[in-house]
Amino acid sequence: MTSELTMGPLLFHWPAETRRDFWFRVADEAPVDTVYLGETVCSKREPFFNPHIEEVSERLTRAGKRVVWSSLAQVVTAIDRRASTGIAEFEAADIEANDASLLPLLRRKPHRIGQYLNVYNEATITHLASNGAYHFSLQPELPAETISRLTEAAEAAGATTEVQVFGRVTLALSARCYHARAHGRTKDNCLFVCESDADGMELQTRSHHKFLAINGIQTLSHRYLELSAEIPLLVAMGVSAFRLSPHSLDMIEVARAYRQLLDGRISTDETFAKLAGLGMPQPVMNGFFHRKPGYLHVGAQPELS
Repeated sequence: MTSELTMGPLLFHWPAETRRDFWFRVADEAPVDTVYLGETVCSKREPFFNPHIEEVSERLTRAGKRVVWSSLAQVVTAIDRRASTGIAEFEAADIEANDASLLPLLRRKPHRIGQYLNVYNEATITHLASNGAYHFSLQPELPAETISRLTEAAEAAGATTEVQVFGRVTLALSARCYHARAHGRTKDNCLFVCESDADGMELQTRSHHKFLAINGIQTLSHRYLELSAEIPLLVAMGVSAFRLSPHSLDMIEVARAYRQLLDGRISTDETFAKLAGLGMPQPVMNGFFHRKPGYLHVGAQPELS
């Protein structure tokens, strides 16, 4: 089975032209197989990028990339509902559902399940697959043993699994926008202040230790998830796709490093060295995978029971 490298949806509110040029470069240069487009965090951001979305999608498709449309992770307002309904109405589109409200609209249609839907046991995999889900992007906080069992359940149901291997991970969502509140604004009158933080707004504890990051309604890890050392075990488990979450560092080089690793052209140590050479702005972590506190970076591989 060939391992698939994917570029997840852009979580941050970059300027429209910056976002467009990023996806153009992914189309032309990144050795990824699948690209996830669509706004997953805040429906208010969508109109900024809508003028470019068709051109971006076509360029990615011409470059041989598979385009998947990711839905919002949280549907609260009428605008959110219209955005989710709009995605579900794409007849020929490959759709990733991130909120349960989208599932009735996709019943019996082939679709993907995103990271924001709680899929923690085999019964959930089996049920969702019976309703048309054929691919599951698993939650980044799952330990190795759970990933292995869910992948087995997915295979039994005729589905595949995907694991995020790079980038900040989502820890929580809120109906309120802390990003706006931190600047003395409301969610409805945010003036899109999140655009000023290309990789999220960093938070510190009262003792001035860097702790988390905020992106609109989203609470993210401060550290970057980095699972290059765990990829051989994930491949052995049967995981078929490996997700990179876009950030403002050189994601093309990140993709090249992981592609070389998946193709067996470089070792896990060489991959980590390449990533470190890109000047990642934060430390890395892999604790969740090893059943440890998520922010830790654990060197040893876990043993599967």
